[in-house]
Amino acid sequence: MSDTFTLDGRPIAFAPGQTILQAAVAAGAYIPHLCFHPDFKPHGSCKVCTVKVGGRHSASCTTQAVAGAVVESDTPEINAERRALVQMLFVEGNHFCPSCEKSGDCKLQATAYDLGVMSPHFDHFFPDRPLDASHPAVLLDFNRCILCSLCVRASRDVDRKNVFALSGRGIRTRLIVNARTGRLGDTDFAVTDKAAHVCPVGVILPKGRGFDTPIGRRVFDAKPISARADATAEIASSDAARE
Repeated sequence: MSDTFTLDGRPIAFAPGQTILQAAVAAGAYIPHLCFHPDFKPHGSCKVCTVKVGGRHSASCTTQAVAGAVVESDTPEINAERRALVQMLFVEGNHFCPSCEKSGDCKLQATAYDLGVMSPHFDHFFPDRPLDASHPAVLLDFNRCILCSLCVRASRDVDRKNVFALSGRGIRTRLIVNARTGRLGDTDFAVTDKAAHVCPVGVILPKGRGFDTPIGRRVFDAKPISARADATAEIASSDAARE
């Protein structure tokens, strides 16, 4: 018999070893998150999934579920903190949703809508991040990277290629390609790699089919992200099906 904790008053069953977020996703309960993916070990980099457990703030993707725990997620205080985190992600990169191929399929955009983000709030950084079009089948748009490291983990742990890495520290952290030239075209990256289908935003884009999914048929057109416990796997499945 499974143990349970409560999430915003709702009982959530969990198996031994599961984190709060893993149990919530399995139960169909939504906790906002960006860097979490069910296929990988939790990383805890974005902190959007932060909840309050016993009066203390914790990242739900790395916090073990405990029987009888009282977990708060959908509160004005916590959502305000998430809203600030998402606003900072928008201004630290170059995100222009109306012209982005991932609009409607982007977890950052969908999370911002769900949290009521209506303006950038902070000053834009406007970083200089050139595109990498060196690969014959894939374009890299570093402007949209939110440093979730999903592509890094997928390439390392699943594809066994180590194509991507994060370099630098603090505000200077950036996604890089592990090639002497720094170009994706000089690696063995392929569109069939797991790393090609885990990006929650619009960094890794297949060439030759931009804007091919019409408005109304994109992942978050029919339902908001809060109506889906985990949309990362769904986006990945949708991308893979179109290859």
